[in-house]
Amino acid sequence: MIRPLVYLWIAQNVLLVLSSILRLDLYVQIYLLTWWRMAAFVWMMLVALGLLLILARIALNRSNGWLIRANLVTLTATLYTCSLVNFAAIIADYNLGHSREAGGKGVWIDMNYLFSLGPQALPAIDRAIALRGSDPTLVSRRGCLVEQQMKATVSWRSWGFRNWRLQRALDAQPKSSSIGWFDMPICARRDV
Repeated sequence: MIRPLVYLWIAQNVLLVLSSILRLDLYVQIYLLTWWRMAAFVWMMLVALGLLLILARIALNRSNGWLIRANLVTLTATLYTCSLVNFAAIIADYNLGHSREAGGKGVWIDMNYLFSLGPQALPAIDRAIALRGSDPTLVSRRGCLVEQQMKATVSWRSWGFRNWRLQRALDAQPKSSSIGWFDMPICARRDV
């Protein structure tokens, strides 16, 4: 008699997690994506998988050791997968693609948040600047991110696949003419 009640309780919790994911998805569609919302998606998926593993443990009559190992494998696979995903680029692309400037249903693009994502958001920032028009402040802030990217790729110790791909994309862009004092990024003027 207890087993069906446990199944019902687990199913109810899985439905609650899925409804939370759906609500977060609706929230993201309107207010766009952030690091914390992305982390919440990953966390809720882990919780749902953990609940399903509890269900599998009971249905398959496995031991608690099996459940712990299965949860550790799931956690390790999640951490490994997340280490390979370029979340900054995903967030920037999603926000730009669903913003009002790009014809989406979301809010207006938050350029400050895009810049806070770091150099990996540069391709989306370039598209946002093209949508908004060439604002000198935005171009200057973009230049700071480009400098930050260049400093990160100078040393072999900081080499990474993401930085390498981004640097290739930046190198493929047409170079502007010589930069004058007033055209220099604000971050570069402080160093002079």
